[in-house]
Amino acid sequence: MALYSERFDFWKTNAFFDSDTRAELEMLDPVRDQKEIEDRFYRDLEFGTGGLRGIMGAGTNRMNRYTVGRATAGFGRWMLDTYGEAAKTRGVVVCFDTRNHSAAFAQTTADVFSGLGLRVFLYLSARPTPQLSFSVRHLGCVGGVIVTASHNPKEYNGYKVYDEYGCQLVPDQAQEVIDRVEAITDFASVCFTGNPDLIETIDLTDEFIAAVRTQSRCRDAAAKDALRVVYTPLHGAGFVPVTKVLAAEGFGYVESVEAQTVPDGNFPTVVSPNPEDGRALALGIAQARESGADLVLGTDPDSDRVGIAVLHKGEYRLMTGNQVGALLTDYVLRHTQPLPEKPALVKTVVTSELGAEIARSCGVTVFDTLTGFKFIGEKMTQFVLAQEQGDEKKAYRYLFGYEESYGYLAGMHARDKDAVVSAMLICEMAAQLKREGKTAVDRMNEIYAAYGYYLDAQDSITLQGKDGLEQIDAMMTSLRRNGSPFADAVQTQDFAQGIAVDGVFGPLPKSNVLKYLLEDGSWIAVRPSGTEPKIKIYYSVKCADETAAGQRLETMRKTIRSALGLE
Repeated sequence: MALYSERFDFWKTNAFFDSDTRAELEMLDPVRDQKEIEDRFYRDLEFGTGGLRGIMGAGTNRMNRYTVGRATAGFGRWMLDTYGEAAKTRGVVVCFDTRNHSAAFAQTTADVFSGLGLRVFLYLSARPTPQLSFSVRHLGCVGGVIVTASHNPKEYNGYKVYDEYGCQLVPDQAQEVIDRVEAITDFASVCFTGNPDLIETIDLTDEFIAAVRTQSRCRDAAAKDALRVVYTPLHGAGFVPVTKVLAAEGFGYVESVEAQTVPDGNFPTVVSPNPEDGRALALGIAQARESGADLVLGTDPDSDRVGIAVLHKGEYRLMTGNQVGALLTDYVLRHTQPLPEKPALVKTVVTSELGAEIARSCGVTVFDTLTGFKFIGEKMTQFVLAQEQGDEKKAYRYLFGYEESYGYLAGMHARDKDAVVSAMLICEMAAQLKREGKTAVDRMNEIYAAYGYYLDAQDSITLQGKDGLEQIDAMMTSLRRNGSPFADAVQTQDFAQGIAVDGVFGPLPKSNVLKYLLEDGSWIAVRPSGTEPKIKIYYSVKCADETAAGQRLETMRKTIRSALGLE
């Protein structure tokens, strides 16, 4: 009998699992639903470098109270092993977003932590991921957890894990936690009952907003009051902090998309609650057309990403993450005067070079990291520790960081991307541009005129289930075996071998990423997603103008898709 069948039978019949779990599994027929059963039980839901992420449901390869409890027990034991008795008194913060079962999973997390003797600070209401990051450092805790699957489809939930600096665990830390999670082979060994005396409820929203507001760079009250904004939280956790911070900063005209302010893990008004998907802003844009708003903002369910549409010459123009990142780099640097000594911008290796070019032109050092904001957060912590230790070689001052996937952070209040501070800065930038008779599109064109035209795009190919993961592995293996498919490639970077991108901090951690650098300054990167069953292809084209860039993109796209067997 296959291992997955044995696990299925065990979960279905063992009284340790609750009646709802067993009833869900009773609905599956061992013959008719064999593939479904296999996918639920062929492995344990992987605790990766970012924590857990998976489809909700019964099974070892699903997000449920049992897999959450097991992960929590492993993380809790890591904190106890790392910090000793201090872990119990310093404690851990637990937060959640608006997804289905997020609040229940957060309660399970708090119960298991408290059962290990850890003090727990538990949010009672859904709040953003950056607020969790802020709260860990604000309270002096040894770690934090937020239950969220970020921008994933409604069927998913997840579990992000943070260290004492409010940064998601990086690979070496995560492996230590993974070892402890994998050592737990019996769900019954996890204490799910907890100790209520060790659980304290909190809400640090006002403190978080005060920290965000320290990053404000616009004192033009009239310009702020004149800007007309439509905002949608896409049924997520951003509504309270985003609207509060914009009101506190004097933005007098902020409409909310009422149908999408309701917290709802089914995300009923969108195809996907992901601001990277332009369709997510459709209701906001429709409302903006009626009111004549200058700007549409949309944040994802845990409010760490933000997308925008800008009214330009009578039409609402969606802007990409790379474009907004470049615009915010430009805005932050122009309005941070004088710059501190050794200023730094941090971005990921799959992010456009345009923001980096802007930063370097202002005398700012640029650092590249692997994909994932945890690596940007890690770099921020390295800067701070170097300052404390008097290591002038590494003691840079962080100004701004971003990744192409609509995540940005100005300031040191968090160690993760923050749609709240980003929304505030985007509105400030738009207000000042409006005062000058311009839009963000106008400013983007000015930047292109100064630095060259950049066109960035991404393909995400979903390949579900066990077979899908095997296909993705085969694609990456094929690319490595066959060499670069681009005749004009001047360098192939295989991050699985370890790549040194600067002379200060040494090589990056090994990662399953291939990047092809082309002779005209364009590049293509390919990697499996770390949170979804997808293989992702990133394109960055540098050309003289938009028409040439579009043609170049299509040629690059056909070449790489053919090499992956997708054409």
